[in-house]
Amino acid sequence: MESCDRHPATHPFFHEVKMSRAQRIRGIILGSVLVPLRVILAALFFLVMWPLAPLRLVGLSKEQRSRPITGWRSWFFHPIIWLLSRAVFFSLGFLWVKVKGRRANLKEAPVLVVAPHSSFLDMLVLCPTHLPTVVSRSENVSLPVIGALLDFNQSVLVSRKDPESRKRAVSQLTERLTSNGYWPQMLMFPEGTTTNGQALIKFKPGAFLAGVPVQPVLLRYPNKLDTVRWTYRGTSWTEAVWHTTSQLYSNMTIEFLPVYNPSQEEKDDPNLYADNVQKLMAKALGVPATDYVMEGRIPVSKLGGLSLPVELESPPRETLSLLYKNGLKPSEVEAALERMIDRCQSGPQESMVSAEQLSSILGLNDTETAVTVCSLFSKDETVDLRQVCLSVATISGFFSFKSLFHTAFNLFDNGGEGSLNAQKLSDLMGALLGFPQRNIDQLYAEASSQGQITEDNLLRVLTTHPTYQRVVNEYLQPKEVGSLQSFIDGKTVNNNGNTVHNSNGSLHYDKKYK
Repeated sequence: MESCDRHPATHPFFHEVKMSRAQRIRGIILGSVLVPLRVILAALFFLVMWPLAPLRLVGLSKEQRSRPITGWRSWFFHPIIWLLSRAVFFSLGFLWVKVKGRRANLKEAPVLVVAPHSSFLDMLVLCPTHLPTVVSRSENVSLPVIGALLDFNQSVLVSRKDPESRKRAVSQLTERLTSNGYWPQMLMFPEGTTTNGQALIKFKPGAFLAGVPVQPVLLRYPNKLDTVRWTYRGTSWTEAVWHTTSQLYSNMTIEFLPVYNPSQEEKDDPNLYADNVQKLMAKALGVPATDYVMEGRIPVSKLGGLSLPVELESPPRETLSLLYKNGLKPSEVEAALERMIDRCQSGPQESMVSAEQLSSILGLNDTETAVTVCSLFSKDETVDLRQVCLSVATISGFFSFKSLFHTAFNLFDNGGEGSLNAQKLSDLMGALLGFPQRNIDQLYAEASSQGQITEDNLLRVLTTHPTYQRVVNEYLQPKEVGSLQSFIDGKTVNNNGNTVHNSNGSLHYDKKYK
């Protein structure tokens, strides 16, 4: 698959509304009238739906609710909620929706897969598709109005934090999609999160697990101002609402592509099925199909099974930027990294430190920055120094990759056996990349010899294998030399002064750990 530019202005998780001065003035004038009026109207329609939606299920037992709602409860309440839903979006400025192609019926395609996913306003697609059932986070059930509508929709609910919940959701999805028309058509956003629409990120396999035909559905917002999108970084959801509702109207185009019937190979491999549908939809949209995904609320790309954080969003880069912004000089950062490595060499137990201890090791005047650094690498009150020092040292420019790799291998081969098992390999790569690695099977297979990962074998794969050589060159080595300010502004810095450039531009340093 293609790889997107990792600069925040172009990667799929960054979007900012670009407006001229005249457009901003116009937006303020129109918005002062239209925004409150439209938000109040939308809220009123939501309030009408709130008590109506639960009436569809009143008097039904738990067992009855686990089956599709039919009869008068369906034909009476369904059009009412449909009309009110359309009224919500009409009031927000979506006066009409252009539809291209033909929506497949339930027997032709049990599931509609929609992309790109841009914001919560994409839910307008539910109206032209006649309110198919959806998949939603179980936490949304507690939200006012939204929870009632999810119950009305008989949505499949899943908690991302609960593995058992995910298993139940997969089972429920498979049952519904293979019910041969017993359950209504489903609609899913296979990207799983919102993007700026400049690329399609990797599709999650949920919609493709059952191996049934799907109908790809494309969403476009052909407006002068791209106000709808709400992503990981950039325009906030409140700004998206303001900018969208301050326009006289907003356009949306829905295009139904021909039904995609999977081959036997795709039925047997949901990930292959998902990738092929992603490529088809990306081609139709005229955008790249990428390996970007969201993991732990952090945007990453996939390469050789490894999860590679978007460069300017990565924990080590943010850490190094924080240290420089807090007044540490390059020589002080280098000394702090050496202190951390020395401490880690005392054993795994010495590697676990609190924010206060980390502050002392870094030589900071207060613990606030250390607390922030800990939060980048850990959800607990303690952090593994190996993750911090190795990942920051990797991009700092103070150590050559080979010397740092040797130190890292020894830190995780704490038994002195000369080899790593799968878990230690995962921990080692996670420490070097500054992000947990959950799928190292491919790397393990490439580097293992008789079931063991030796230092020489792993280094050979990382420096000679085409895929993992890219990981080293693009993620595990500094690529530019610049000033302190350039690093803080988002570029790699090296102010060490002991830099040697070889013929291909990579950097090498004669340092303590070589």
